[in-house]
Amino acid sequence: MPNNELHTALRGDLNDVLDDVLDGGEADAPDGGRAHDPDGDLDVEAFTAAIENFNRFYIRLPVLEKLPFTTLSVLDTLAFGGSPRRLTDLTKTEQVSQPGITQLVTRLERDGLVERRPDPSDGRAVLVHITEAGRAVGRSRRADRSRHLRPLVERLTPEQRQAITDALPALARLAELGRGQE
Repeated sequence: MPNNELHTALRGDLNDVLDDVLDGGEADAPDGGRAHDPDGDLDVEAFTAAIENFNRFYIRLPVLEKLPFTTLSVLDTLAFGGSPRRLTDLTKTEQVSQPGITQLVTRLERDGLVERRPDPSDGRAVLVHITEAGRAVGRSRRADRSRHLRPLVERLTPEQRQAITDALPALARLAELGRGQE
């Protein structure tokens, strides 16, 4: 499928997901149920399905800088999860082997996106720091994605846009909990 057709199909998927999620605040659950039960509790299965559907669209949005997922993940971890990090910490967060993370950090360092510096508390270890160029990659991707999402969000009803706005604090908190930043 050509890129423009894929983009159109993905845009349709986002609209379907957003329409399902935001139509009255409910989404169809995988079993045909609704996103919350009569007691007002969130149906976590339906929520998970909606997030997965959105993520499938979101991660495939066209961007100007084409970088491998693991590269982007390491830069994101360093930018938002705390920089500097030891290589051993990155192997855990990125779920990559020690040799794999070492090779990746070597490429990122060569490209000027990270720097390795000695760990002042342990002379045998190194700390990986994100550079301003590495941070710029993340800002660029966010700007690209916002540019693609803006016209889609504008197609939502005012109530749907408000529902997303109202959900942002809870989604941000959920992400913090998931990263262990209680």
